[in-house]
Amino acid sequence: EVQLVESGGGLVQTGGSLRLSCAASGFTFDDYYIGWFRQAPGKGREGVSCIGRRGGYTYYDDSVKGRFTISSDNAKNTVYLQMTSLKPEDAGVYYCAAITADKVNYYGMRCHNPNALDYWGKGTLVTVSS
Repeated sequence: EVQLVESGGGLVQTGGSLRLSCAASGFTFDDYYIGWFRQAPGKGREGVSCIGRRGGYTYYDDSVKGRFTISSDNAKNTVYLQMTSLKPEDAGVYYCAAITADKVNYYGMRCHNPNALDYWGKGTLVTVSS
């Protein structure tokens, strides 16, 4: 059974930092790209960052470039999202999701497109106080 379990969310002040973790199981980690998405109240789910090819590929949305860093520990089947200089607009439920590498590498699908992902975690809440 495929499982993606997020952790690390919480309440932080503006300018603070959090590190999110996404623990994956039930599939071969190397065969997937893993993405982080967020959803603020009343808004759609948006792609924040994703990683693949054992870290050889990374993507960041413009809104988080220079502040967020995605990384993976293949030995632990875990992807991290280090978030710094947090802003109130970064708040929301953060989800990790997986898409098969073949879809990205051969069919041009985007690992940051929420409509393209195969598996989803249940999310972790990030609250940023102003």
